[in-house]
Order: sequence, then structure tokens, then C-alpha cells
Amino acid sequence: MNILADNGAAIAQALRDIHHHASRAPSTGKVADYIPALARVEASHCGLALATLDGEVQAAGDAERPFSIQSISKVFGLVLAMQRVGDDLWQRVGMEPSGQPFNSIVQLEWEHGIPRNPFINAGAILVSDTLVSHFSSSRQAFLSFVRRLSASECCDVNEAVLASEARHGSRNAALAHLMKSFGNLEAEVEDVLAHYFFQCSLEMSCSELARSLLFLANRGVHPLSGEQVTTARDAHRVNAILSTSGMYDQSGQFAFSVGLPAKSGVGGGIVAIVPGQGVITAWSPPLNRHGNSTRGLAMITELAGRLGLSIY
Repeated sequence: MNILADNGAAIAQALRDIHHHASRAPSTGKVADYIPALARVEASHCGLALATLDGEVQAAGDAERPFSIQSISKVFGLVLAMQRVGDDLWQRVGMEPSGQPFNSIVQLEWEHGIPRNPFINAGAILVSDTLVSHFSSSRQAFLSFVRRLSASECCDVNEAVLASEARHGSRNAALAHLMKSFGNLEAEVEDVLAHYFFQCSLEMSCSELARSLLFLANRGVHPLSGEQVTTARDAHRVNAILSTSGMYDQSGQFAFSVGLPAKSGVGGGIVAIVPGQGVITAWSPPLNRHGNSTRGLAMITELAGRLGLSIY
């Protein structure tokens, strides 16, 4: 039974109710300020969307307003790299939870320049290196890929965020240079960082994000276009790493309480995959100490609990 497709009206009302409660609850958390362009985003924004495999998108609040997806972009980069190099990618990056902050340098040193997984910063920079090394124009390839998946030409990079990322990217540069010193980066560090900052600066709405990742809920096939974006095996692998590592060092708690593969970003977005049914996206800029949206967590937790969506 497809819970999401078979109860459209009730789910639309649930989204509105959950958004109404979350948007009016006392604000907790803090908007990301280590990237100055993100610090200027209004903390009161709050959106929630759900896309089902039949192409329906239910939305509430600011679900159509674009926001900086930040680390959610790592999902697109990973899938594109898996398409291009296949299993060779896993010789250079692991698939284990890190247990450390997403930008840890110490762990990368301990493990000789091989990132724990593709969703921490070092792992995503390694994936960016793969894209730079295998596409003549990796940034255009990445943008075209996302636009195709979302069926929206409106998805684009926020130039102010991009400039801010580049000006305040010293720690990411350190991670890249450390991997280069261990021989685990092929392209020039400057080119790799330029791609990484570009993809993190992409803006999308909750609705666009939910549509774009439907293939992960459908064994690799995008239900709106019929495109085989990735194999069923690779869709399984991406969802598995999302379950263990997609919510920074709060991933175990999220799996325990919500039970869905998910990825967050410090722009305040969270996407959660409901295999065989659809994708939920939430956005609200204030973050908890782990870098996850406080309202976004509350909304997805409530919706998954009401509908019994846990995969476990």
C-alpha cells in the first residue's frame, strides 16, 4: 500500500497542520553564520513539501521559495560520480559513519586522506575531485543534472553565497590540501574547491528538491521522466549511507526516532526519502548544535510518525 499516494487530501491537511504548528512554535536554534551570506536569511522562513511517485506535490508555507541547499547538494554530486566512475569511487572514499563533526580534519589525518563517507565535507570534496577529473565542465554538468531531475530551469547558484563560500572556505581548503598530500586528489585543489563551493551554493525550493530526488524512492528510476538515473543497487547504496551519515553526527538519533534515509544542509533544508512512496522536504534556517534545522526536524519527525513511514 502506498500510504502517501492513497491519502492525498488527508496528507495535504496534515502538512498544513504540521507547518502551522512549527511556524508558530517558539524559535530555537541559530541561523548559520560562518558563511555570512547565510546569516542574512530571515529565520522565520518555514516550508514543507511532499512529492509522491505519481508526480503529485503537496506543499505548505514557504515550500516554493528557493534556499541554499548546501550539503544536500552532496547527494547529487555522489550520484553523478557513481554514474561516471562506478565502483572505483569506493576505493577513494568510505561508507562508514564518521562520529566526528562534518568538517573534521583530525579524522582525515588519522585515516591517511581517505574520507569516512561522501557526506562529510572531505568526502564531498573527494567526490567533487572525481567530477572535475571526469567532466570537461563539471559545474555545468552538475547544474544540468539537477535541473533535469527537478524538471526546473530555475535552479541556479546564488552568486552572493558562492562568493561568501569562497572567502570563508579555509577549512575546506585544508581538507583538500591534506587529501592531495596523501595522493587522494587528482585535480588541482583550486579547481576542486571551485566546484565544491559552486554546488553548495545552489538554490532550490522544497518542492523542487522533493521532485528531484524521487528516483531514490523508486529504485533508481525517476517516476516523472522514466529516466534510469541510477541502478537499483546504487539507489540502495545511497539510501544506506543517507541512513547512517546523512544527518551529520545526529544521524543515529534521526534513524532511531524517524527511521528514514535523509540529508540535511546548513541552509536549513532537510530531505527524507520514503522508499517506494515519495520524498519529504522541509526548510527552516535556524539550526541545532549538530547543524540540522530545528523546525525541519520537528516537521519531518511529526509527519513520519503520524503516517507510520519508518523503514525499520
